[in-house]
Amino acid sequence: MSTLPKDTPPQANSGRKALVLFSGGQDSTTCLAWALERYAAVETLGFDYGQRHLVELECRQDVLRELKARFPQWAGKLGDDHLLDLSLLGQISETALTSERAIEMQANGLPNTFVPGRNLLFLSFAATLAYRRGASVLVGGMCETDYSGYPDCRDNTIKALQVALSLGLDTPMTLETPLMFITKAETWALSEQLGGPALNELIVEHTHTCYLGERKTRHAWGYGCGNCPACELRARGFAEFMQGKK
Repeated sequence: MSTLPKDTPPQANSGRKALVLFSGGQDSTTCLAWALERYAAVETLGFDYGQRHLVELECRQDVLRELKARFPQWAGKLGDDHLLDLSLLGQISETALTSERAIEMQANGLPNTFVPGRNLLFLSFAATLAYRRGASVLVGGMCETDYSGYPDCRDNTIKALQVALSLGLDTPMTLETPLMFITKAETWALSEQLGGPALNELIVEHTHTCYLGERKTRHAWGYGCGNCPACELRARGFAEFMQGKK
């Protein structure tokens, strides 16, 4: 049974502005489309934290350009894009996402791709920017169904942050995570539901998910090394999605 997120009544979001944490990957692109369907105005935010797959920052601009060109119904809602320098995070994080290290499991049961505090910092900075930009909604691609066990992707973490940020800013700040309880196959289904085959074609061609930053090899599901955990998850989800369409 599908667990795709249910549509929010349009009137509930009338006039509201959202800020989407947008990395340039499949999940954040799907979240961006989800937000554009629901909110009156949407801005995007990316982070440069010394990530090994820095190519995702270039892909962000390609995705934004293609979204505006291919989906005129969304173009008018899509506002400013922001990029914050969080290089300090990379300097204090000895992980496989921020340095040239083999990807492996650690003694604590987490993969060494886990960047401690990353989403906590991302959402805190996003809330600060949202406050200044007049946005009351933050949208992120965190998910605890198909993920690597990252504790800052869990629903309880996000709910706790929503309370803390709203209290700290003394204004309601809603944190939306439309992918939280769906699989990667269902993420492909959601993006097709939102933008049809054209959106999935855009995701395949222009987004980036591979942890190693590989963009020389194009697979049916997109570009990547094909072997890192991010590529394996994306490929498996795409195969399940395509199988479900038969």
